[in-house]
Amino acid sequence: MTLTLYGIPNCDTVKKARNYLDRRGISYHFHDYKKAGVTAADLERWSDIVGWEKLLNKAGTTFKKLPDADKVDTLFTQALARKATPAEQSAAARYLADLKAAHTENPAMVWADFAQSVLNLKEFLYLK
Repeated sequence: MTLTLYGIPNCDTVKKARNYLDRRGISYHFHDYKKAGVTAADLERWSDIVGWEKLLNKAGTTFKKLPDADKVDTLFTQALARKATPAEQSAAARYLADLKAAHTENPAMVWADFAQSVLNLKEFLYLK
């Protein structure tokens, strides 16, 4: 059985993993998910194992460069399997403004808090 390493070639963590495997002579197939994509089944399986929060790299430059509305849609899609509605986008914009004002000393907490709120929304929706 061949190991499959999923990632993007220019990611530092992926580079380290590939070097580690290469140095030890461990064969692997590299799957560039930006070029080849990832199946919904794989994402769902991984999300069940580690949680969607770990699958969404909020620290990466790709996520950081996204407009807030796209970040909101990304989080909603990962947590709820759908994009935010216009009403949810509007509410999210107001909430994000409040979070940004509250976290001026630690801006990374803005998206951590927002992601937790989306997770709470997911739990609430399942309790309905």
